[in-house]
Amino acid sequence: MSDIVYEKKVFSIPFLSGYSELKIPILDSDGNSAWPAFFPVEKIVEIRKTVGERHFSGQMMLEFVSPDRVRLDPGLIHFYEDEFDTHTARIGENMISGGIIYWDPSGGRHHSDNSVCALIYRDDKNRQIFLHDIMYMIVPDEIDYPLAYQCDQVIKFVLHHKMHQIAIETNGIGAALPEIMRNIINRNGYPIQIINITNSRRKEDRILDALEPIMTTGRMYANRRITQTPFISEMLSWTPIGSAEHDDGLDAVAGAISCTPVPIRPLGNSVPRYTANTDFKI
Repeated sequence: MSDIVYEKKVFSIPFLSGYSELKIPILDSDGNSAWPAFFPVEKIVEIRKTVGERHFSGQMMLEFVSPDRVRLDPGLIHFYEDEFDTHTARIGENMISGGIIYWDPSGGRHHSDNSVCALIYRDDKNRQIFLHDIMYMIVPDEIDYPLAYQCDQVIKFVLHHKMHQIAIETNGIGAALPEIMRNIINRNGYPIQIINITNSRRKEDRILDALEPIMTTGRMYANRRITQTPFISEMLSWTPIGSAEHDDGLDAVAGAISCTPVPIRPLGNSVPRYTANTDFKI
C-alpha cells in the first residue's frame, strides 16, 4: 500500500510507479559513443568544446554539476594587444564577423553600482569572443543630470569604436535612457541605432550561462586594456550564489555575448591615389 496515494477522494497509483530508471551517457567508460551512427566521437568532441564541461556533463553524460561550484577563472582568458582593423575586419590574425556594444546602466555615482558599457567582437567561424573594450562610468558629484552625462560618454565610446548600434538594458533606471539617447543622436545627426533590452532572468544565471562555457572551452579573448579596469577583480570575487559586491562589468559582458551581433565586413583598402606625369612634350 506504500505505492498508493490518496488524491481527490480516490486511490491512485503514482505515475511511473515500479519503473526502473535507464541512463545512457553519450560516452561509455571506454570513451566510445553510445550512438556512433548519430554521434560519432568527432562530433561529441565538437559539442564538448562548444557547450563546456558543466553543460556537457549534465546534458550528455547525465552527471549533474551544481552551479554553486562554478567559478570564473581569469587565467582562462587569452589576452591580446592588437586593435581592430576596420579595413581587414581582423584582430591580429582573427577574422571578425560581428560585434555589439552593450550598456548596463546605473546611477553611476560614487559608492553605488557601476554603470558599464562593453564592446565585444565575435569570430563566429571559430566561436571566439573578443572583449575589446569596457568602460566603467562614474558621474562627478557636481553633475546635475547624471543620465544625460552618461549618454554623452556612451555616444563618445560608440563613435570612437566606429560602431553604429548599441544595446541598452532598460530594466529599472535604464527605462529612460533610450529616449535621452535618441534625442542626443537626432540632434547631432549621429548614425547610431538603439536596441532596447529587457532582462527577466536572475543576473547570476545570465552571467554563468554566457561566460562559463566560453571560458572553460578556451574561446574567451580580451584586450589587455581590460586589466586596467575592475573587470578582473569582479571575476575573482564572483560566485553563482550572488555574494559578490560588484558584478556590473560581468553583467554587461554577459549581456553583450547574449545579444545578436551586428555583422561586420572588411572595408577594404583605401582608394589609391595616382599622380599623372605632366612632364612631357607634344
